[in-house]
Amino acid sequence: MPTQRSEDRRLRRRTILASALILIVIPATIMAGVFLLNDRKYYFISLLIVLYTMIPFAFVFEHRKPQARELIVIAVLAAIAVAGRAAFFMLPQFKPVVAIVMIAGVSLGAEAGFLVGAMAGFASNFFFGQGPWTPWQMFCFGIIGFLAGILFRKGLLKKTKLSLCVFGGCSTFIVYGGIINIGSVLMYTPQFSWEALLAAYISGFWFDMVHAVATVFFLFILSRPMLEKLDRIKTKYGLIEP
Repeated sequence: MPTQRSEDRRLRRRTILASALILIVIPATIMAGVFLLNDRKYYFISLLIVLYTMIPFAFVFEHRKPQARELIVIAVLAAIAVAGRAAFFMLPQFKPVVAIVMIAGVSLGAEAGFLVGAMAGFASNFFFGQGPWTPWQMFCFGIIGFLAGILFRKGLLKKTKLSLCVFGGCSTFIVYGGIINIGSVLMYTPQFSWEALLAAYISGFWFDMVHAVATVFFLFILSRPMLEKLDRIKTKYGLIEP
């Protein structure tokens, strides 16, 4: 019992650190890139986000060295997200990235979910085009994976299709759409105004809706087989536990 309580405290500290970096440090870094660097150093900001993401992820292995096969699973999920985004390039906003990032967060933990999302956003933009929007997309993809991992850990998100699809659709529309529209206003208008933000939300409504529908669609198809395969891999090889 004392060992279990100690384990719980250790996970809580790790989660608090990750939350501080993801919810405070990363947004502050993005804002610094916008207002101090005039959105011209987006590669630098993107690499900083990747670095910040690696810090809490490293705490997953605080009592042992990470095995190559554990890191390969993370890399493969990020690659699948990148390939999925590229495969549907002809359909604006209809992408499986959020679905795959959520699956990573639920199966491998919140830190892994954010890492997969951030890496997928960064790597896929070598195909779609890097720009000041890259850090925003990295953060939006990552935060949904992080939230999925946290809510699953708390028991508020289940591995059922209904639970995943409802959360996926709502988070894509509200979280991703809500944040990326703020980024659009800061990127494309000389001065922030509430009128410009409202216009961005109105003009982006259908894009956000298509993105949310796509997330629900891909979660409905992919969630069960991918989660089952990841669970078998974790059991067989003793991989990362959320």
